[in-house]
Amino acid sequence: MDHMSIITQVSNPKEEEIISFNQEKASQSNSSLKKQRSRGIFSTFFCCFRNYNVEPPATTNTNTSSLPPPVEENGSPPKPPAKYLLPEMIISDYGKKCVVIDLDETLVHSSFKYADPVADLLDQWGVFRARLFRESCVFHRGNYVKDLSRLGRELSNVIIVDNSPASYIFHPENAVPVQSWFDDMNDTELLDLLPFFEGLSKEEEVYGVLQNLRGR
Repeated sequence: MDHMSIITQVSNPKEEEIISFNQEKASQSNSSLKKQRSRGIFSTFFCCFRNYNVEPPATTNTNTSSLPPPVEENGSPPKPPAKYLLPEMIISDYGKKCVVIDLDETLVHSSFKYADPVADLLDQWGVFRARLFRESCVFHRGNYVKDLSRLGRELSNVIIVDNSPASYIFHPENAVPVQSWFDDMNDTELLDLLPFFEGLSKEEEVYGVLQNLRGR
């Protein structure tokens, strides 16, 4: 697929009327790449890629991806599922951190029907291990929350990079908060974080380092 057919410049939502989610689903694929990722740093991690704000590709089979997201139970997050969202870890990923990377307004600013074409373009070296969609979230107090306990990975080795604090409200201690990105081609926030991620990849667990980051 020609990458120009799925990536075009879009407007900053601050300058236009907010469109409902249903309208967005029907819109044509339009997205802006944020920055090119280097292969080196993310191949050091076990990366879990996802975008919970777009629909997964249509399928004729009935499976868990077509089910509604779990809903909070009595105001509390639901219990972790018996079957986790990620497959068993492959041998080459042992000892690596699991990074959950937000797509929309973190890596790109987009309005597209499916996430997969953009993910394919970003992941040219096959670093991403999984792609999770909105159905993998927990609907909690009006927000779609990315419950890291559902991944099936040791939480002390999981990092989430996201521009929305509501997305990681269950596990703020695992978060690397970043600013929303729309169209500023001079934004180097993620590039500036590369040395931090390189150092973090060598740590036994993520909590101490992330606490220091939040305290800056």
